Amino acid sequence: MPLIALNKPFGTICQFSSHATRASLADWISTPGVYPAGRLDADSEGLLLLTDDGALQARIAEPRHKLLKHYWAQVEGAPQAADLAALARGVDLGDYVSRPCQAALIEPPSTLWPRQPPVRFRAAIPTTWIALSISEGKNRQVRRMTAALGFPTLRLVRVGIGALDIFALGLAPGEHRSLPPHAPWDGLQRN
Repeated sequence: MPLIALNKPFGTICQFSSHATRASLADWISTPGVYPAGRLDADSEGLLLLTDDGALQARIAEPRHKLLKHYWAQVEGAPQAADLAALARGVDLGDYVSRPCQAALIEPPSTLWPRQPPVRFRAAIPTTWIALSISEGKNRQVRRMTAALGFPTLRLVRVGIGALDIFALGLAPGEHRSLPPHAPWDGLQRN
């Protein structure tokens, strides 16, 4: 029962089959029979877990298990305390209301690797970093949440899943590590 942590690079799609214009997981992982436990869209980067154990996939990815996924989002604009409170309460996204989450402003992270290609900035509009911890993980959820409040996400990095932290794992973009198969849930405590 392998459990693999991958730092998914920007532009990589969360599938193993090849794509005409983008890298796929097969470009980074050669272990047969593993699948992502949850997904990151191609424009997002960071921690992705892969396993061949369906029950473990469900415990990691399904919202009913309330396993927190931790993100750093660089957004366009300057959110205020009221905006963070709105994120934390849950945001009406039209087709559903996001669950309550944790949201806080953070300083621009010095530990984060440079993105390739770099984010395009507009000189007259400031950018801000937000740390978000959510227990869901629906399609483009964090991006939709920040955009609904008027702060489009420019860069989105998943920095942790449960107690696993991409920096503690020491993974650069494209690198992966096998986690101990005998106790894979030890590093994924429910928060």
